[in-house]
Amino acid sequence: MTTTPDPALPRSSRTVIEPGLDAEVLDRGTFAPVGAPRRGWLTGTDAADPAPWHRLARPYLRTELIELALWTVAVVGASVVLGIWTGAWWPYPVGGVLVVVLVVWAAILPRRLRSWGYRLRADDIVVRRGILLQRELAVPYGRLQLVDIAHGPLDRAFSIAQVKLVSAASTGSVVLPGLRQEAAELLRDALIELAEQRRTPL
Repeated sequence: MTTTPDPALPRSSRTVIEPGLDAEVLDRGTFAPVGAPRRGWLTGTDAADPAPWHRLARPYLRTELIELALWTVAVVGASVVLGIWTGAWWPYPVGGVLVVVLVVWAAILPRRLRSWGYRLRADDIVVRRGILLQRELAVPYGRLQLVDIAHGPLDRAFSIAQVKLVSAASTGSVVLPGLRQEAAELLRDALIELAEQRRTPL
């Protein structure tokens, strides 16, 4: 059953409630909002737009940390092998700098992942990310050409998937990483249905 939007709200601000789109499934096991509330930024809803924000799954942080750990081991190993093979000293400080960069990246990773969010409005899906440089992309349902689910070996181990939205609009494609498999499938099905309903001629 589709809920009729409140006519008192602006068209772009009406929340979409579609068949089978269970907000509890989308929000189960996800990150809490980052920082203090700022104009409703990823805090659920705001006065200007009542559509709720949904966030990435917490297990996604584990997959990213494991990947960074593997990169760190690879960098250290490559530095040692290169230093021994060439007999030069420079591979060690270069490797050390790269390790420091990876450690710093791992330190800010939780906050960076918590900055991601998406919400379904009446006419589009909005994806927002970024800490210092915040970026917000809106993909109209009627311009969606493909909604794809992908996951690597680590993602499968933690039941995580990414949803790729391919659009005919100038935004091209948008990727939503780190969603629970169940939430990704639910979102894909809802977006496909919405795209069929709102399809516009190219």
